[in-house]
Amino acid sequence: MQDDDINILFIGDIIGKPGRLAVKSLMGELIEKYKPEFIIANGENSAHGMGITPEIAGFLFGLGIDVITTGNHIWDQKTIIPYINTQPRLLRPANYSSLTPGKGYGVYNSKLGRHIAVINLEGRVFMKGLSESPFNLAKDIIRKECGESDAVIIDFHAEATSEKEALALYLDGEISALFGTHTHVQTNDDIILPKGTSYISDVGMVGSKYSVLGTDKDIAIKRYLTGMPEKFVPEEKNIVLNAVSITVDKNTKLSKNIQKIRIDINDN
Repeated sequence: MQDDDINILFIGDIIGKPGRLAVKSLMGELIEKYKPEFIIANGENSAHGMGITPEIAGFLFGLGIDVITTGNHIWDQKTIIPYINTQPRLLRPANYSSLTPGKGYGVYNSKLGRHIAVINLEGRVFMKGLSESPFNLAKDIIRKECGESDAVIIDFHAEATSEKEALALYLDGEISALFGTHTHVQTNDDIILPKGTSYISDVGMVGSKYSVLGTDKDIAIKRYLTGMPEKFVPEEKNIVLNAVSITVDKNTKLSKNIQKIRIDINDN
């Protein structure tokens, strides 16, 4: 690795206790192999599959995760509301109302002293209506807040692949990477775009590969059969960890490579 290279690891949506324990068990292997100086993870499903708590955020930070991004489940656990104002490394989507607690972006020091900007955004297609466009807001944040950063990373928590692709191409050359989250299925379109921004439609999740987006398959199937609401329960066995590793050139802020990661934890 050259001195100007910045290795960044992004871990997909962590699903409940099974996901948290998988990250704990695999973190050493991930650090040894990919040598990240900065680690980001989406934690919006880390509390039993719905939201995140202060205790769980502290647990994830304790594993070496530098920034936790979230999405539409950020407020599911009410204890997070007072906490998020006190913890700048826990982000909620930036295009939420300015009246909501917390922040949607920040600039952080890496383990090697480089400045990493992280922006959390949520899509508007097939999602609950948000007043502020992620397209306009992203440009504004990049222009006003990220000028001194050595790398700029966006977690775009969105449903529609078209919206994710459009935002990535709109920002190509202005950011280091745009990682899609929310749909929990790792996609096969990892790419460096023409102007140097790395992109993937969805990083995937840390959850069971024999589940419905991390939830117990029988519960999910019953809901589809009956149309009745069911309590979300994470599937506990056969966990897969999905993540992405990128290398950013500090001088250009653009990506030199992107690599999908999939590690299976097979239960006997």
